Amino acid sequence: MLDRITIDPNICHGKPVIEGTRILVSNILSDLASGNTIEEILNSYPSLKKEDVLAAISFGGHLSDFETFPYDTKVS
Repeated sequence: MLDRITIDPNICHGKPVIEGTRILVSNILSDLASGNTIEEILNSYPSLKKEDVLAAISFGGHLSDFETFPYDTKVS
């Protein structure tokens, strides 16, 4: 599934995008976090497939899978 994600310094400043597009993974994840459904995202980005959205979710999951958290998690 992660083969649908590309990171290339010459495309969108090296930010992760869906393969063959300039659609940022972060935009897809932000849309989901805002409450948009997969169907709504697919309507907003007609070139996307459901598998692309699922790959973005998987990518985000992999980024959050670590043993230690190097940041202060306390909220002021």
